Amino acid sequence: MKIRRPRQLTTTISLAVLGIWIAAFSANGAASTDNKTFHLNVSPNGYPPYLIVDEQEPSGIIWDVALLIADRLDYTLVAVQVPRKRADQLVLDGYVDGTPRAIEWTKQPDRYLFTDPIVNSEEIFFMPSRLETNYESPDDFVSKTLVTHLGFHYPALEPYFAEGKIERFDVSRTRDMFNFVLYGDRFHAAVADRLVGHWILRKEGLQDEFKTSRESISQYGFRIMVSKQWEDFVVAFNKELERIQKNGELDTILSNYR
Repeated sequence: MKIRRPRQLTTTISLAVLGIWIAAFSANGAASTDNKTFHLNVSPNGYPPYLIVDEQEPSGIIWDVALLIADRLDYTLVAVQVPRKRADQLVLDGYVDGTPRAIEWTKQPDRYLFTDPIVNSEEIFFMPSRLETNYESPDDFVSKTLVTHLGFHYPALEPYFAEGKIERFDVSRTRDMFNFVLYGDRFHAAVADRLVGHWILRKEGLQDEFKTSRESISQYGFRIMVSKQWEDFVVAFNKELERIQKNGELDTILSNYR
């Protein structure tokens, strides 16, 4: 079942336009929280199925939830495409109002405010179906090689990497991780978000080529991170988030991406 789209109009601001927008605001300071417009970073490439930007309008779990709640709070939600490495400072400066993030993925999280978790991000092992062995824990991968995402930090695995017990092979795109595991003899599994991994495998028609670990090796609440001037918005957002969790609207959104 597809969720009905709110009436609010959305616009994507590209990096070039964002630069002009920032320059225009520089003379007068950061944007005010009183204008009932919320600029949410969706990043240039998105993060399907949480954020999808290769369609006419943004979509994805985080975007759909934010759009629904913004409509209920009488805000217009506007998509901004900012690389993650720039998003933190732009949030602090008030030129981007919010960006999806887990507290655990943030440097100096006390500088920001976070909404309650919209959905949990679970990291699991994706293994070729042809393997007879089911690997479930990091100990199962001692002396083996895991395909990991370039720049990602894996708390449950870092001690193994640091001691050389498990080798990591970094790949810049999540989609490519599965190709390395599927076609490379030296790779035993990919470490990826459960929803992201299943989304990619379904899109690529590779569902039957992989199996997954039953338990997650980590689990983080995926939230929206804002500057502290958005405290009232966060309080209102959390109240509406709790309401759509209880009445089933959140489950309806999630079902569209599973």
